[in-house]
Amino acid sequence: MKKNIYTQFNETLNFLYTQLPMFQRVGSQAFKKDLTNIKLLCNHLKNPFQQYPCIHIAGTNGKGSTAHLISAVLQEHGYKVGLYTSPHYRDFRERIKINGKYISRKYVVNFVEENKKVFKEIKPSFFEITVALAFDFFAKKKVDVALIETGLGGRLDSTNIIHPILSVITNISFDHQQFLGNTLKKIAGEKAGIIKKGVPVVIGETQKETTPVFLKKAKTKQSEIYFADKHFRVVSKSENLTHTTFDIYKKKQLIFPKQEINLHGGFQAKNIATALQSLELLESHFPLKKSKIKKAFTHLKSKTNFKGRWQLLQKDPIVLCDSAHNEGGLKLAVKQLNSLEFNKLHLVLGMVNDKDIEKMLNFFPKDAKYYFCRPDIPRGLDVQILSQKAKDIGLSGRAYSSVKNALKAAKRNASKKDLIYVGGSTFVVAEVIP
Repeated sequence: MKKNIYTQFNETLNFLYTQLPMFQRVGSQAFKKDLTNIKLLCNHLKNPFQQYPCIHIAGTNGKGSTAHLISAVLQEHGYKVGLYTSPHYRDFRERIKINGKYISRKYVVNFVEENKKVFKEIKPSFFEITVALAFDFFAKKKVDVALIETGLGGRLDSTNIIHPILSVITNISFDHQQFLGNTLKKIAGEKAGIIKKGVPVVIGETQKETTPVFLKKAKTKQSEIYFADKHFRVVSKSENLTHTTFDIYKKKQLIFPKQEINLHGGFQAKNIATALQSLELLESHFPLKKSKIKKAFTHLKSKTNFKGRWQLLQKDPIVLCDSAHNEGGLKLAVKQLNSLEFNKLHLVLGMVNDKDIEKMLNFFPKDAKYYFCRPDIPRGLDVQILSQKAKDIGLSGRAYSSVKNALKAAKRNASKKDLIYVGGSTFVVAEVIP
């Protein structure tokens, strides 16, 4: 009896997950400091990434938001836009989209089946196969442009074999120090690895420790460098549960007054500036209209199928989930939480075991009620350890057997005017979004 496409797809995913298991699930043993395999694999596929222009995006936080903002604008102008991001929340296919539509299950199944022989020879990792799949899919579907987000770092990331028309580095914060280095300067050095000879680079944020690193690398590579926050100023004015309204200035001129953007949170200001600076540099390749930029920003999520960032799950009480999971991201998320109005705050919190847990917990408010849980992946931090570490610094709450049970308890305890926040890790969010 012939297997249906869902069975075939699940079997294909099981195969992929066992090819040097993916970092998303197991962590450090899946990290490879070498570009040999991805080069061999792409050579076998006739280097599909050379068939369309690419935009390469690295950075600790804001990569996804920036990529989706740029994608939405290019889509609104009628371009066919490939978007490669990681990790995924619920569906592996979230990683590979064209104009917001996921890669088909059939394409994934066929790609793996057709290339199994070469996988056995090269022994690529889950991430390397996925990157090659994205490159191949975008070529076969003849995209006008592809936005390619790095997975981890930049210099040795599997995506770093492309020669883009633009490189973008959103910002630098502490994350994955065991691979990228334990200072912002070292982390910036790894991310700067995506700067290519003669290719302009946008840096989202001017930071004292990292700016000299980027300036030096750009000079070495003869790349023009643009710091987005030196050219654009984005000021948050108001927000509701689906949109944030910003005044956007270029130099001192107000260019987008009261611009509604379908992203939640004032912290998105930095990503908006980065996206606008990038779009300005892309104008020579893709002519753009101001009216279409405005429209694209307003309808961002429906155009691009963007998930997981300040996503509203329900009202009365409000349940928000957010995938902030490192120092920079959590600082901004907690600042954003403090700006919202509610009676009591309930936090459903889980983490992975390779982060600086105490440091991250210190960002969270002491006067909230906590529901601790463990994301259902091998890297998930034991809930009793998380609960005890939280208790040690004065965060009070209970441990639950799963993310879903923790959220159920929060909903039982919350009144209509309360707010429930679900986060601490991408993988906690993955278990609650529809």
